[in-house]
Amino acid sequence: MAGRGSDVRPIVRLRSTAGTGFTYVTRKNRRHDPDRLVLRKFDPVVRRHVDFREER
Repeated sequence: MAGRGSDVRPIVRLRSTAGTGFTYVTRKNRRHDPDRLVLRKFDPVVRRHVDFREER
């Protein structure tokens, strides 16, 4: 059962909505979050918290 984790928890890139091009890389649970992920995280380029949206 350990080998099946890749299809349930894929690696996704979160890109800043501030237009700086800064990204975070994380994993998400596809069963609990089937839609695109949006998290509020720190963007060091603009030095403030902004929304980061999942890109595919």
